Amino acid sequence: MHIVEVNTPALAKDFLEVSPQMNRDNPNYVRPPDFEMNDIFDHSKNKNYKYGETKRWVSKDDKGKLIGRIAAFTHAKYINKGTDYPTGGIGFFECINDQTSANELFNTAKVWLQSKGMEAMDGPINFGDRDKWWGLMLEGFDNEHLYGMPFNPSYYEGLFEGFGFQNYYNQYYYAMRVDDPLPSRFAERHAKFKARTDYSARHIRIKNLEKHAAEFATVYNAAWAQHGEAKEITKEQVMKLFNKLKPVMDERLIWFAYYREEPIGMWINIPDLNQYFRHFNGRFGLVEKLRLLWMKKKGECKRFTGVAFGVVPKFQALGIDSFMIYVGASLIMGEHLYDIYEMGWAADWNPKMLNIYKNLDASQSRRMVTYRYIFNNKHSFERHPVMEYK
Repeated sequence: MHIVEVNTPALAKDFLEVSPQMNRDNPNYVRPPDFEMNDIFDHSKNKNYKYGETKRWVSKDDKGKLIGRIAAFTHAKYINKGTDYPTGGIGFFECINDQTSANELFNTAKVWLQSKGMEAMDGPINFGDRDKWWGLMLEGFDNEHLYGMPFNPSYYEGLFEGFGFQNYYNQYYYAMRVDDPLPSRFAERHAKFKARTDYSARHIRIKNLEKHAAEFATVYNAAWAQHGEAKEITKEQVMKLFNKLKPVMDERLIWFAYYREEPIGMWINIPDLNQYFRHFNGRFGLVEKLRLLWMKKKGECKRFTGVAFGVVPKFQALGIDSFMIYVGASLIMGEHLYDIYEMGWAADWNPKMLNIYKNLDASQSRRMVTYRYIFNNKHSFERHPVMEYK
Protein backbone atom coordinates (compact mmCIF):
# COMPACT_ATOMS: atom_id res chain seq x y z
CA MET A 1 0.00 0.00 0.00
CA HIS A 2 1.00 3.63 -0.31
CA ILE A 3 -0.34 6.81 1.26
CA VAL A 4 -0.77 9.98 -0.78
CA GLU A 5 -1.38 13.50 0.50
CA VAL A 6 -4.53 15.07 -0.92
CA ASN A 7 -3.20 18.00 -2.92
CA THR A 8 -5.04 17.85 -6.25
CA PRO A 9 -8.74 17.98 -7.27
CA ALA A 10 -8.51 14.33 -8.37
CA LEU A 11 -7.23 13.23 -4.96
CA ALA A 12 -9.88 15.36 -3.22
CA LYS A 13 -12.46 13.41 -5.22
CA ASP A 14 -10.80 10.15 -4.16
CA PHE A 15 -11.08 11.29 -0.54
CA LEU A 16 -14.86 11.60 -0.97
CA GLU A 17 -15.23 8.18 -2.55
CA VAL A 18 -13.65 6.16 0.28
CA SER A 19 -16.52 6.53 2.75
CA PRO A 20 -19.30 5.14 0.52
CA GLN A 21 -17.01 2.28 -0.46
CA MET A 22 -16.31 1.29 3.15
CA ASN A 23 -20.00 1.56 4.13
CA ARG A 24 -21.57 0.05 1.03
CA ASP A 25 -22.75 -3.08 2.87
CA ASN A 26 -24.94 -1.13 5.33
CA PRO A 27 -28.22 0.09 3.77
CA ASN A 28 -28.64 2.61 6.59
CA TYR A 29 -25.59 4.61 5.46
CA VAL A 30 -26.26 7.88 3.63
CA ARG A 31 -23.52 9.51 1.58
CA PRO A 32 -23.07 13.10 2.78
CA PRO A 33 -23.35 15.88 0.19
CA ASP A 34 -19.97 16.23 -1.48
CA PHE A 35 -20.03 20.01 -1.14
CA GLU A 36 -20.28 19.78 2.67
CA MET A 37 -17.22 17.56 2.87
CA ASN A 38 -15.30 19.84 0.49
CA ASP A 39 -16.29 22.96 2.42
CA ILE A 40 -14.63 21.65 5.59
CA PHE A 41 -11.26 21.78 3.82
CA ASP A 42 -11.88 25.05 1.96
CA HIS A 43 -9.98 27.97 3.50
CA SER A 44 -12.50 30.45 2.10
CA LYS A 45 -15.50 28.68 3.65
CA ASN A 46 -14.32 27.25 6.97
CA LYS A 47 -13.68 29.92 9.60
CA ASN A 48 -11.60 27.47 11.64
CA TYR A 49 -8.61 28.02 9.38
CA LYS A 50 -8.04 31.21 11.37
CA TYR A 51 -6.98 28.97 14.25
CA GLY A 52 -5.39 25.90 12.69
CA GLU A 53 -4.27 23.73 9.80
CA THR A 54 -5.37 20.51 8.15
CA LYS A 55 -3.85 17.71 6.11
CA ARG A 56 -5.59 14.89 4.27
CA TRP A 57 -4.33 11.60 2.93
CA VAL A 58 -5.75 8.66 1.00
CA SER A 59 -4.26 5.17 0.92
CA LYS A 60 -4.23 2.83 -2.06
CA ASP A 61 -3.22 -0.78 -2.53
CA ASP A 62 -0.61 -1.93 -5.03
CA LYS A 63 -3.21 -1.97 -7.80
CA GLY A 64 -4.28 1.61 -7.13
CA LYS A 65 -7.53 0.73 -5.39
CA LEU A 66 -8.65 3.08 -2.61
CA ILE A 67 -8.43 1.36 0.78
CA GLY A 68 -8.46 4.21 3.30
CA ARG A 69 -8.30 7.90 4.19
CA ILE A 70 -7.62 10.18 7.14
CA ALA A 71 -7.44 13.88 7.96
CA ALA A 72 -5.45 15.58 10.73
CA PHE A 73 -6.05 18.98 12.34
CA THR A 74 -4.48 21.50 14.64
CA HIS A 75 -6.73 24.10 16.24
CA ALA A 76 -5.57 26.72 18.74
CA LYS A 77 -9.03 26.87 20.32
CA TYR A 78 -9.42 23.12 20.71
CA ILE A 79 -9.17 22.90 24.48
CA ASN A 80 -10.57 20.16 26.69
CA LYS A 81 -11.08 20.91 30.35
CA GLY A 82 -8.42 19.16 32.42
CA THR A 83 -5.93 18.88 29.53
CA ASP A 84 -2.77 20.96 29.83
CA TYR A 85 -0.87 19.74 26.75
CA PRO A 86 -1.38 20.59 23.06
CA THR A 87 -3.74 18.13 21.43
CA GLY A 88 -4.51 17.78 17.76
CA GLY A 89 -7.24 15.85 16.05
CA ILE A 90 -7.84 13.22 13.41
CA GLY A 91 -11.07 12.66 11.56
CA PHE A 92 -12.87 11.29 8.53
CA PHE A 93 -10.99 8.04 9.01
CA GLU A 94 -11.97 5.18 6.73
CA CYS A 95 -10.09 1.93 6.17
CA ILE A 96 -10.40 -1.67 5.09
CA ASN A 97 -10.45 -4.24 7.89
CA ASP A 98 -6.69 -4.50 8.21
CA GLN A 99 -4.76 -3.28 11.26
CA THR A 100 -1.52 -2.68 9.33
CA SER A 101 -3.30 -0.41 6.85
CA ALA A 102 -5.01 1.45 9.68
CA ASN A 103 -1.76 1.86 11.58
CA GLU A 104 -0.11 3.41 8.52
CA LEU A 105 -2.86 6.02 8.33
CA PHE A 106 -2.79 6.75 12.06
CA ASN A 107 1.00 7.03 12.07
CA THR A 108 0.97 9.38 9.08
CA ALA A 109 -1.38 11.71 10.95
CA LYS A 110 0.62 11.34 14.16
CA VAL A 111 3.94 12.29 12.54
CA TRP A 112 2.42 15.42 10.98
CA LEU A 113 0.78 16.43 14.27
CA GLN A 114 4.06 15.95 16.12
CA SER A 115 5.74 18.23 13.58
CA LYS A 116 3.20 20.88 14.59
CA GLY A 117 4.02 20.55 18.29
CA MET A 118 1.11 18.35 19.30
CA GLU A 119 1.55 15.81 22.10
CA ALA A 120 -1.68 13.85 21.64
CA MET A 121 -4.50 13.37 19.17
CA ASP A 122 -8.24 12.97 19.66
CA GLY A 123 -10.51 11.36 17.14
CA PRO A 124 -12.38 10.90 15.13
CA ILE A 125 -13.39 14.56 15.37
CA ASN A 126 -14.25 17.41 13.02
CA PHE A 127 -12.27 20.48 12.02
CA GLY A 128 -15.18 22.55 13.19
CA ASP A 129 -18.10 22.45 15.58
CA ARG A 130 -19.03 19.38 17.60
CA ASP A 131 -22.55 19.05 16.23
CA LYS A 132 -21.19 17.29 13.11
CA TRP A 133 -18.81 14.44 12.29
CA TRP A 134 -17.77 13.84 15.89
CA GLY A 135 -16.98 10.43 17.33
CA LEU A 136 -16.77 6.81 16.21
CA MET A 137 -20.00 4.83 16.13
CA LEU A 138 -19.89 1.74 18.35
CA GLU A 139 -23.63 1.09 18.73
CA GLY A 140 -26.59 1.93 16.52
CA PHE A 141 -25.67 0.39 13.18
CA ASP A 142 -29.25 -0.77 12.61
CA ASN A 143 -30.64 2.77 12.86
CA GLU A 144 -30.95 5.18 9.97
CA HIS A 145 -27.95 7.43 9.43
CA LEU A 146 -28.67 10.90 10.86
CA TYR A 147 -27.60 14.07 9.09
CA GLY A 148 -24.18 15.25 10.20
CA MET A 149 -23.56 12.12 12.26
CA PRO A 150 -20.54 9.86 11.67
CA PHE A 151 -21.28 6.40 10.31
CA ASN A 152 -18.72 3.64 10.05
CA PRO A 153 -18.37 -0.15 9.87
CA SER A 154 -18.37 -1.91 13.24
CA TYR A 155 -14.78 -3.19 12.90
CA TYR A 156 -13.37 0.36 13.20
CA GLU A 157 -13.50 0.03 16.99
CA GLY A 158 -10.88 -2.70 16.79
CA LEU A 159 -8.69 -0.64 14.45
CA PHE A 160 -8.64 2.35 16.80
CA GLU A 161 -8.05 0.36 19.95
CA GLY A 162 -5.57 -1.92 18.18
CA PHE A 163 -3.44 1.15 17.46
CA GLY A 164 -3.63 2.25 21.09
CA PHE A 165 -6.42 4.82 21.21
CA GLN A 166 -8.29 4.93 24.53
CA ASN A 167 -11.90 5.87 25.28
CA TYR A 168 -11.75 9.56 26.21
CA TYR A 169 -15.53 9.88 26.50
CA ASN A 170 -18.75 8.27 25.34
CA GLN A 171 -21.37 10.17 23.34
CA TYR A 172 -24.98 9.04 23.62
CA TYR A 173 -27.90 9.63 21.27
CA TYR A 174 -31.46 9.15 22.53
CA ALA A 175 -34.65 8.80 20.51
CA MET A 176 -38.40 8.65 21.06
CA ARG A 177 -41.56 8.43 19.03
CA VAL A 178 -43.17 11.82 18.58
CA ASP A 179 -46.60 10.51 19.62
CA ASP A 180 -45.32 9.04 22.88
CA PRO A 181 -46.80 11.06 25.77
CA LEU A 182 -44.41 13.00 27.96
CA PRO A 183 -44.07 11.93 31.60
CA SER A 184 -46.52 13.67 33.96
CA ARG A 185 -43.83 15.82 35.59
CA PHE A 186 -43.51 17.83 32.37
CA ALA A 187 -47.17 18.86 32.57
CA GLU A 188 -46.74 19.76 36.21
CA ARG A 189 -43.78 22.01 35.51
CA HIS A 190 -45.57 23.55 32.56
CA ALA A 191 -48.53 24.42 34.78
CA LYS A 192 -46.19 26.07 37.27
CA PHE A 193 -44.78 28.48 34.69
CA LYS A 194 -47.96 28.96 32.69
CA ALA A 195 -49.49 30.58 35.75
CA ARG A 196 -46.74 33.20 35.73
CA THR A 197 -47.05 35.81 33.00
CA ASP A 198 -43.36 36.75 33.12
CA TYR A 199 -42.39 33.35 31.65
CA SER A 200 -43.20 32.24 28.12
CA ALA A 201 -42.03 29.83 25.41
CA ARG A 202 -42.49 30.43 21.68
CA HIS A 203 -41.25 28.96 18.43
CA ILE A 204 -39.39 31.15 16.00
CA ARG A 205 -40.71 33.05 13.01
CA ILE A 206 -38.56 32.88 9.90
CA LYS A 207 -39.32 36.54 9.17
CA ASN A 208 -37.58 37.40 12.49
CA LEU A 209 -34.39 35.36 12.02
CA GLU A 210 -32.04 38.20 12.98
CA LYS A 211 -33.82 38.59 16.32
CA HIS A 212 -33.65 34.85 16.93
CA ALA A 213 -29.97 34.71 15.96
CA ALA A 214 -29.22 37.24 18.70
CA GLU A 215 -31.30 35.20 21.16
CA PHE A 216 -29.42 32.04 20.22
CA ALA A 217 -26.06 33.72 20.82
CA THR A 218 -27.24 35.09 24.18
CA VAL A 219 -28.38 31.72 25.51
CA TYR A 220 -25.52 29.71 24.01
CA ASN A 221 -22.81 31.96 25.39
CA ALA A 222 -24.38 32.08 28.84
CA ALA A 223 -25.26 28.38 29.04
CA TRP A 224 -21.89 27.07 27.87
CA ALA A 225 -19.49 29.72 29.18
CA GLN A 226 -19.12 27.71 32.42
CA HIS A 227 -17.56 24.86 30.47
CA GLY A 228 -13.92 25.16 29.46
CA GLU A 229 -14.38 23.78 25.94
CA ALA A 230 -17.01 26.25 24.82
CA LYS A 231 -16.24 28.92 22.25
CA GLU A 232 -18.38 32.03 22.23
CA ILE A 233 -20.57 32.48 19.20
CA THR A 234 -21.66 35.73 17.59
CA LYS A 235 -25.03 36.77 16.22
CA GLU A 236 -23.44 36.98 12.76
CA GLN A 237 -22.22 33.39 12.95
CA VAL A 238 -25.67 32.18 14.00
CA MET A 239 -27.28 34.20 11.23
CA LYS A 240 -25.00 32.53 8.69
CA LEU A 241 -26.13 29.12 10.01
CA PHE A 242 -29.79 30.15 9.98
CA ASN A 243 -29.57 31.40 6.41
CA LYS A 244 -28.00 28.11 5.34
CA LEU A 245 -30.82 26.16 7.00
CA LYS A 246 -33.61 28.50 5.98
CA PRO A 247 -34.82 26.48 2.94
CA VAL A 248 -35.42 23.40 5.12
CA MET A 249 -36.17 25.09 8.43
CA ASP A 250 -39.40 24.24 10.23
CA GLU A 251 -40.45 27.08 12.55
CA ARG A 252 -42.27 24.65 14.83
CA LEU A 253 -39.04 22.84 15.71
CA ILE A 254 -37.06 25.82 17.06
CA TRP A 255 -38.06 27.16 20.48
CA PHE A 256 -36.97 29.82 22.94
CA ALA A 257 -38.00 30.35 26.55
CA TYR A 258 -38.23 33.89 27.90
CA TYR A 259 -38.30 35.65 31.23
CA ARG A 260 -39.82 39.10 30.84
CA GLU A 261 -39.04 38.79 27.13
CA GLU A 262 -35.34 38.09 27.75
CA PRO A 263 -34.18 34.76 26.23
CA ILE A 264 -33.27 32.24 28.93
CA GLY A 265 -33.51 28.90 27.13
CA MET A 266 -33.45 27.38 23.66
CA TRP A 267 -34.40 24.07 22.08
CA ILE A 268 -33.15 23.93 18.49
CA ASN A 269 -34.13 21.13 16.12
CA ILE A 270 -34.16 20.58 12.37
CA PRO A 271 -35.69 17.98 10.05
CA ASP A 272 -33.28 15.09 9.48
CA LEU A 273 -31.86 16.16 6.12
CA ASN A 274 -30.59 12.66 5.43
CA GLN A 275 -34.20 11.76 4.73
CA TYR A 276 -33.64 13.82 1.57
CA PHE A 277 -29.91 13.33 0.94
CA ARG A 278 -30.22 9.54 0.84
CA HIS A 279 -31.72 9.97 -2.65
CA PHE A 280 -28.87 12.11 -4.02
CA ASN A 281 -25.66 10.01 -3.69
CA GLY A 282 -23.58 13.04 -2.70
CA ARG A 283 -24.89 15.32 -5.42
CA PHE A 284 -26.64 18.58 -4.61
CA GLY A 285 -27.13 20.58 -7.78
CA LEU A 286 -30.19 22.41 -9.02
CA VAL A 287 -32.13 19.21 -9.74
CA GLU A 288 -31.49 17.89 -6.22
CA LYS A 289 -32.42 21.20 -4.62
CA LEU A 290 -35.73 21.31 -6.47
CA ARG A 291 -36.41 17.69 -5.57
CA LEU A 292 -35.66 18.43 -1.91
CA LEU A 293 -38.16 21.30 -1.86
CA TRP A 294 -40.75 19.05 -3.49
CA MET A 295 -40.17 16.29 -0.93
CA LYS A 296 -40.37 18.86 1.87
CA LYS A 297 -43.71 20.11 0.53
CA LYS A 298 -45.01 16.53 0.39
CA GLY A 299 -43.92 15.92 3.99
CA GLU A 300 -41.57 13.02 3.19
CA CYS A 301 -39.25 13.70 6.12
CA LYS A 302 -40.62 11.90 9.18
CA ARG A 303 -37.70 12.37 11.55
CA PHE A 304 -36.29 15.45 13.22
CA THR A 305 -33.15 15.82 15.23
CA GLY A 306 -31.68 18.03 17.93
CA VAL A 307 -29.01 20.63 17.17
CA ALA A 308 -28.65 22.60 20.40
CA PHE A 309 -30.24 22.80 23.83
CA GLY A 310 -29.41 25.11 26.70
CA VAL A 311 -30.72 27.13 29.63
CA VAL A 312 -29.04 30.21 31.11
CA PRO A 313 -27.36 29.05 34.37
CA LYS A 314 -29.40 31.12 36.84
CA PHE A 315 -32.57 29.51 35.48
CA GLN A 316 -31.29 25.93 35.16
CA ALA A 317 -32.70 24.48 38.39
CA LEU A 318 -36.23 25.85 37.98
CA GLY A 319 -37.69 23.47 35.41
CA ILE A 320 -37.50 25.86 32.44
CA ASP A 321 -36.28 22.99 30.26
CA SER A 322 -39.41 20.93 31.01
CA PHE A 323 -41.66 23.95 30.49
CA MET A 324 -40.16 24.74 27.08
CA ILE A 325 -40.16 21.11 25.94
CA TYR A 326 -43.80 20.65 26.99
CA VAL A 327 -44.98 23.73 25.10
CA GLY A 328 -43.04 22.71 22.00
CA ALA A 329 -44.05 19.05 22.16
CA SER A 330 -47.72 19.96 22.47
CA LEU A 331 -47.59 21.72 19.10
CA ILE A 332 -45.30 19.22 17.34
CA MET A 333 -47.36 16.22 18.47
CA GLY A 334 -50.57 17.91 17.44
CA GLU A 335 -49.39 18.50 13.88
CA HIS A 336 -48.65 14.77 13.21
CA LEU A 337 -45.91 15.66 10.73
CA TYR A 338 -43.04 13.66 12.28
CA ASP A 339 -42.77 10.12 13.63
CA ILE A 340 -39.35 10.05 15.34
CA TYR A 341 -37.35 12.55 17.37
CA GLU A 342 -33.65 11.84 17.83
CA MET A 343 -31.72 14.14 20.11
CA GLY A 344 -28.22 15.43 19.49
CA TRP A 345 -25.46 13.61 21.34
CA ALA A 346 -24.69 14.19 25.00
CA ALA A 347 -21.39 13.05 26.48
CA ASP A 348 -20.92 11.02 29.63
CA TRP A 349 -19.20 14.10 31.11
CA ASN A 350 -22.49 16.01 30.87
CA PRO A 351 -24.82 14.08 33.24
CA LYS A 352 -27.36 16.90 33.47
CA MET A 353 -28.06 16.71 29.72
CA LEU A 354 -28.23 12.93 29.84
CA ASN A 355 -30.77 13.15 32.66
CA ILE A 356 -32.98 15.41 30.54
CA TYR A 357 -33.01 12.75 27.83
CA LYS A 358 -33.75 9.99 30.31
CA ASN A 359 -36.50 12.03 31.96
CA LEU A 360 -38.25 12.14 28.59
CA ASP A 361 -38.41 8.32 28.80
CA ALA A 362 -36.36 8.29 25.60
CA SER A 363 -34.32 5.22 24.64
CA GLN A 364 -30.64 5.18 23.83
CA SER A 365 -30.35 4.81 20.06
CA ARG A 366 -26.60 5.02 19.47
CA ARG A 367 -23.26 5.30 21.20
CA MET A 368 -20.24 7.09 19.81
CA VAL A 369 -16.77 7.36 21.32
CA THR A 370 -14.19 10.12 21.11
CA TYR A 371 -10.80 8.48 21.52
CA ARG A 372 -7.47 9.91 22.69
CA TYR A 373 -3.95 8.77 21.82
CA ILE A 374 -1.03 10.28 23.74
CA PHE A 375 2.33 10.41 21.97
CA ASN A 376 5.34 8.73 23.58
CA ASN A 377 3.54 8.24 26.92
CA LYS A 378 4.66 11.71 27.90
CA HIS A 379 1.41 12.29 29.75
CA SER A 380 -0.76 9.87 31.70
CA PHE A 381 -4.14 9.13 30.15
CA GLU A 382 -7.19 10.40 32.01
CA ARG A 383 -10.77 10.32 30.83
CA HIS A 384 -12.58 13.59 30.21
CA PRO A 385 -13.60 15.15 33.55
CA VAL A 386 -17.27 15.39 34.45
CA MET A 387 -18.76 18.81 33.76
CA GLU A 388 -19.03 21.04 36.81
CA TYR A 389 -22.21 23.06 37.22
CA LYS A 390 -22.46 26.40 38.93
